Amino acid sequence: MTAGTTIFERMSGLARALGAINLGQGFPDDGWPDDVVAKAAEALTAASNQYPPMRGLPELREALVEHYRCHQGLDLVADEVVVTSGATEALASAILALVEPGDEVVLFEPLYDSYLPIVRRAGGIPRLVTLSPPDWRLTREALDAAFSAQTRLVILTNPLNPAAVVYDDAQLALLADACVRHDAIALCDEVWEHVLFDGRRHRPLMAMPGMRDRTVKVGSAGKIFALTGWKVGWAIAAPPLAEAVARSHQFLTFTTPPNLQAAVAYGLGKPSDHFTAMRTGLQRSRDRLAAGLAATGYRALPSAGTYFLLVDLRGSGIEADDVDFCERAVREAGVAAIPLSAFYETAPVRHLVRLCFAKKEATLDAGIAALARARALFAA
Repeated sequence: MTAGTTIFERMSGLARALGAINLGQGFPDDGWPDDVVAKAAEALTAASNQYPPMRGLPELREALVEHYRCHQGLDLVADEVVVTSGATEALASAILALVEPGDEVVLFEPLYDSYLPIVRRAGGIPRLVTLSPPDWRLTREALDAAFSAQTRLVILTNPLNPAAVVYDDAQLALLADACVRHDAIALCDEVWEHVLFDGRRHRPLMAMPGMRDRTVKVGSAGKIFALTGWKVGWAIAAPPLAEAVARSHQFLTFTTPPNLQAAVAYGLGKPSDHFTAMRTGLQRSRDRLAAGLAATGYRALPSAGTYFLLVDLRGSGIEADDVDFCERAVREAGVAAIPLSAFYETAPVRHLVRLCFAKKEATLDAGIAALARARALFAA
C-alpha cells in the first residue's frame, strides 16, 4: 500500500512556489502566546534534554487532568494520559493498538485524511457514513446502517474539520447509544475543542452516559496555542485503553521533546480569560473573512468552530468543481484553498472549498482580493 502527497502539502507547496496567499493549510500566522514560547526556550536551557518518560512529563499529565477538570468537568487521573508527538500520532497509536485485521471501523466523511490510511494499515475495514451539507448531521438511520456486530471502533471529529460544525448533545447521544449497543470504542479527535464560536462550549463524547470507559479522547497543544509546528498531542482514556495506546506509542515516536511538554504544561494552566480571548480573536477573523467573501459575491456556509469556513461555489454562481477552482485560483489569482472533495473516499461533494481564517488581517484582506480575482476567472 502506498500513500500519495496530501492535498495540504500540495497546495501549500504551490503557494510557496508561486508566492500565493495561503488560505489553504490550517496554520496560523499570528496569535500564539509569547509566554508559552518563552517557557519552551527557558526549559531548553534550564531543564533536561534527555528522554522524558514515555507517557509524558508528569507535570504535563497532571496539567491535562486539571485543565479538563476546569474546562470540561472531566474526572481524570494522570495514569489515563499518554503524551504523543502530535494528535496524529495519538490517533495512529490508538488505531494500531485497538484495531485488529478484519475489525470494522466507522468513519464519517468528510474526514481528516490520515484516518483511512492508518485504519487500512492496521487491517481494519472502513465503514463510511457520508454527511451532507449544510448541517452535516448524524442520524440514527445512518448509524444503524454503519454499525454491526463486527464494529470495533468509531472515529469522531468534533468540532468537525473541514465542515466547521460542532455536534450538540442530541447527536452525541445518538453516537453514544450506538457505541454502547454494539460494544464499540470511540476514538474522539477533539483537537479543535477550544476553537468554538458564538458562545458554544465543547461537550466531550467521553462525558456522555456509557462512554467513560469506551472513549479515547485526543487533543492537541498545536491547536490550543496556535503552535502547530510543536506537534505536542495526547490521548486520554480509561486505564485499559490508555495502556494499549501507550504500548503502541512506545514503538512509534516513544516520546516528545521535554521542553515543549513543559511549556504546554504551563500554558494549560493559564486562566480562562486567555482561552476566551483566543476564541474572540479567531471569531473576529472568521467574521472578517465571511464579510469580505460576501462583499465579493461568494456564499459561505456557517462556521461554528475550527479555523475554517467553506465557500459554496455553486451557491456563488460558479459552475467549476472544487479542484478546478483551487488549481486556477492558486496559479492565476494568487490564493491557495483546499478542495473539499479531498476529504472524501466515496461520492465526494465537489462544490465546496475550504478556507483558513487563522491569519493576520492583512493576510485575510489580501486573500479576499485574490479570491475576487479568482471569481472573475469563472465569470460567465
